[in-house]
Amino acid sequence: MTEPRIVVRVSELIVTEAPATLLAIALGSCVAVALHDPTTKIGGLAHVLLPSQAMGRIAGQPGRYAQLAVPALIERMIARGARTPSIVARLVGGASMFVSLSPPGTIQMGDRNVVAAREALHRHGIRLIGEAVGGDFGRTASFDLETGRITITSYSRGSQVL
Repeated sequence: MTEPRIVVRVSELIVTEAPATLLAIALGSCVAVALHDPTTKIGGLAHVLLPSQAMGRIAGQPGRYAQLAVPALIERMIARGARTPSIVARLVGGASMFVSLSPPGTIQMGDRNVVAAREALHRHGIRLIGEAVGGDFGRTASFDLETGRITITSYSRGSQVL
C-alpha cells in the first residue's frame, strides 16, 4: 500500500499522521507552515496566503492567515495526540515574485508572510528548526510525516531537503 499524498491548497490547512505526505504546490509569496511532532509522527501543513486577517476579507479560513494558521495547526495536532513540547516547525516559500513591479522600498508580501509566520511560531513557543524562504522563485514543498523532512523542488533551483 502506498502512502497518501495530500495536496494542501492555498488557504487550507491539513493535520494528519504518518504514513502520509502533505504537498504545497507552486509556493510563490505564500508560505507553507509545516509543524511536526517527531515522537507521534503527527504533522500539519498550512498554505498561508496572507500575514493576518486584517489584510483579507475572508473569515473562517485559518489556513489563509499566518497568525491564525499556527494556533489552528497546534490545536488540531494536540487533538490527534501530539504534544506541544515536541512540536517543531519548518517554513517554505515567501518569495518576492514581482519585485520589479513594486515601488522602491516596498515590503513584499512574501517577506511579510515569513515574518508573520515566525512571530506566530514564537508567540506559541514552537521551535523553528529549518526554513527555505525568500528569493524570487517559486517552490513546491513535499512534507513526509514519517521523517519530518521536507523536499523542496524548484524549476530554477533544483531540489533540497529541509
